[in-house]
Amino acid sequence: MRFLWATATHVGMVRGGNEDSVYPTDPGQSDESLLAAVADGMGGHVGGEVASRTALEAAVATDGTPAHRLRAANDAVVAAIADDPALTGMGTTLTLGIFDGSGTLDLGHIGDSRGYLYRGGELTQLTSDHTLVAELIASGRIRPEDAATHPQRHLVTRAIGIAGAIDVDEESIALEAGDRVLLCSDGLTTMVNDDDVATILGRTPTPDDAAWALVEAANAAGGHDNVTVVVVDVLE
Repeated sequence: MRFLWATATHVGMVRGGNEDSVYPTDPGQSDESLLAAVADGMGGHVGGEVASRTALEAAVATDGTPAHRLRAANDAVVAAIADDPALTGMGTTLTLGIFDGSGTLDLGHIGDSRGYLYRGGELTQLTSDHTLVAELIASGRIRPEDAATHPQRHLVTRAIGIAGAIDVDEESIALEAGDRVLLCSDGLTTMVNDDDVATILGRTPTPDDAAWALVEAANAAGGHDNVTVVVVDVLE
């Protein structure tokens, strides 16, 4: 299989700096393999930017499974905090996919960035949000429609750099020609609902068009956070 991809990141309409990081940074194509990832930093502008960049650099530089790469990212962020106590409290989400030319996508995930599969006009969320609100919905304590206004909607329950050991979600997906995969920070999903994301993915002809259309939609809806996306098309 061949992969065609593009990425986009934007500070949004409210924030003063961009705490997201993305890999790869340039569009491209490959008939072998592709590593793609999105990280959304936390801990203030400086700490969040350092956390997401440090985690992503470590994950990219490490060989092995997505889970192994995320654990290396966690080690790197924990080490950075130990070296500079002023960074205490920083952390980051990280959603990472390894696309194999044989037709498999292996995902590693922690936090509330997301991975989606768009196939045959249907959008499927591949990752679970590690947030207090997601736990409350799962337990039936609040309704899904209440999530957007919950006072603790931004509270992440799992992240890179918060503890010495992390629990990583893993998922393996068999890809098909015609699939479109989206990795994104929550700056997209808190501004644009899944139906509108699906509409944009379905109507845009190229990954680059799709990536920037998603960013523009998030900003048009208010752009309350940094927004970062990777769009990967799966071709024969």
